[in-house]
Amino acid sequence: MSLLRFKAVEEACDRKPVKVTAPTESTEKYYAKAVFNREKMYEYLPKQTYDRLVYAIDNKQPISRELADSIADGMKRWATDNGAHHYTHWFHPLTGGTAEKHDSFIEHDGKGGVVEEFSGKLLVQQEPDASSFPNGGIRNTFEARGYSAWDISSPVFIVNETLCIPTIFISYTGESLDFKTPLLRALNAVDKAATAVAQYFDKDVRHVMSYLGWEQEYFLVDKALYAARPDLVMTGRTLMGHESAKNQQLEDHYFGAIPSRVQAFMLDLEIECHKLGIPARTRHNEVAPNQFELAPIFEETNLANDHNLLLMTVMDDVARRHNFRVLLHEKPFAGINGSGKHNNWSLGTDRGTLLFSPGKTPRENLRFITFFANVMAAVYHHNGLLKASIASATNAHRLGANEAPPAIISIFTGKQIADLLERLEKSTDDELITFSGKEGIDMGVAQIPEIMLDNTDRNRTSPFAFTGNRFEFRAVGSSANCASAMIALNAAVAEQLKQFKARVEARVAREESLYHAILEEVKALIIESKPIHFDGNGYSDEWKAEAERRGLDCETSVPRIFDAYLRPESVKMFGSTGVFSEFELKARNEVKWETYTKKVQIESRVLGDLAINHIIPVATRYQSVLVDNLVKLKTLFPVAKASELTSGDLGTIEKMSHHMSLIKEEFERMTEARKAANRITDEREKAIAYHDTVIPAMEKIRTHIDKLELMVDNEMWPLPKYREMLFIR
Repeated sequence: MSLLRFKAVEEACDRKPVKVTAPTESTEKYYAKAVFNREKMYEYLPKQTYDRLVYAIDNKQPISRELADSIADGMKRWATDNGAHHYTHWFHPLTGGTAEKHDSFIEHDGKGGVVEEFSGKLLVQQEPDASSFPNGGIRNTFEARGYSAWDISSPVFIVNETLCIPTIFISYTGESLDFKTPLLRALNAVDKAATAVAQYFDKDVRHVMSYLGWEQEYFLVDKALYAARPDLVMTGRTLMGHESAKNQQLEDHYFGAIPSRVQAFMLDLEIECHKLGIPARTRHNEVAPNQFELAPIFEETNLANDHNLLLMTVMDDVARRHNFRVLLHEKPFAGINGSGKHNNWSLGTDRGTLLFSPGKTPRENLRFITFFANVMAAVYHHNGLLKASIASATNAHRLGANEAPPAIISIFTGKQIADLLERLEKSTDDELITFSGKEGIDMGVAQIPEIMLDNTDRNRTSPFAFTGNRFEFRAVGSSANCASAMIALNAAVAEQLKQFKARVEARVAREESLYHAILEEVKALIIESKPIHFDGNGYSDEWKAEAERRGLDCETSVPRIFDAYLRPESVKMFGSTGVFSEFELKARNEVKWETYTKKVQIESRVLGDLAINHIIPVATRYQSVLVDNLVKLKTLFPVAKASELTSGDLGTIEKMSHHMSLIKEEFERMTEARKAANRITDEREKAIAYHDTVIPAMEKIRTHIDKLELMVDNEMWPLPKYREMLFIR
């Protein structure tokens, strides 16, 4: 075993759980301790300031500079009382992560010293460099000015003695350069459109909120093993590695007992989450070894997205404290389950009604099926766009295998909803819309109560499944910013609801009853969107062929999938809802193609370095050992006996030569393909070239390296193997 690998494995095996002292007080006592929520606002702000700020938040109104000054003063006092000495505008650039620039609370006092101050001007607006972040050509290098502005709907918080202020990020000319700006636009659009339709059933509805509950999957790897894998360090995934003899095939890891080291990490992480107001509730082992999941209580979508991005930062910090590294890549290990971030999405009114919950009366059920059918239609018309919203160089490795949904968007409804849709489609009059409700199963065991069945089963192969009172967008990747999927989904549903209301109003104007007009339009949507409805096995080859016949988007090349953003129907939808201008869409696609190229380019370079400078030399060295042994045996034994004794070694030597030769050949092919692609100036064409020419060579190199791993002496192999990384001791 190589010295580096030996030390890494030895260190990982000797690890003991880091001791975590659980708080002696109940969670509710320290929950949101580091958040300037309404409780803290009430304590630190003047009563009039508090009332005006809360009114502005609840009614989505801007605040005046005078009010901002008063808020800033109270916010600074709270922050310094809690140990903060810097502040930052915390925003979500198109890198997919978060960004922050820290400033201290000091100003000149005019006497050669400083005073601690924080004005409303500094709170409300800052000026980060807008050219150094991905912008798709919106800002040139010499045009650096951009602005961040406080999002008052998302509370500020303290991380590592720094006051973090959630903000949007826009260019000097007003285009969005982040994820939060279009997300807020999409949420406002769906609020307005859904409220107008919800008022058909309850005239007192004033707002409709979009809710999100994400499920964050991740892997943990010991930090020493991580450091000994350059591919993990540089790309977040293993670019080579033969499957372990045992991985997830026994299904014994899923929901299994949590290893003590991991449980200590999870407890520490939950405590940090709760202090930051992240409502982490569920934790468990996932399907693959070393894979886990954390899920919170549902929240309003904008806040939920902020919390998920914050979680990913906190996870990394906490993991390091426990001598782990957290892997958020969608497919860090080949051959086993990848990681997703299932987005459970719903809509609810300000009167406490979830719009995707079947009701107890025909009127309530008509409301349910109205919103359900509109979502089906939106997903059907924009299925290619929704796939593009979750597509990436990293998620491409996950979709369609090992528990992940396929790269074809379809909707799973479950039998009861499917029966209702069929009944409504075929009805000829205004039938009552009814559901049988939950049914029970009697287990025939006295001490086991009756088990109540939900109105749908779960379909793990469906990318967009109805799960009782919400839709689960399962195709979102574990490293993704949830906003990308939520922008596309909420905007598409907003457009669809606007069109639905216009058609209903046109029917009512022709003196149809409102009930009949709604029902007829719902029936039309059900018939129109039938191609998106699929309750079967999404992994089957038959479904791929059937989906193509239905006209669904079956493209699998990520650079080409991104084209969906620039289709006329997408440009029209985003424009009509006010979410993106065509200029912003084109710029964002430039960023998407460029990011795809860079990620594959980095992986290609790392793989080439490992193949030529790590694997080939070790394989050559071991091959020399075999050759030396073969020569010595021939000097010790007669020719016939020597041939018998060395036949196996000779075969191994030949096979190794074959694999090494092909690795070198594919390395040259990959390098030349990369050089050719780099000469292409058009970002889309360059990304396509990387997909079509560089990635195939990378896959072939990996195949041959993985074969060599089974041949080379275990003591000589330079990198930690899957069997060593995937089982926490």
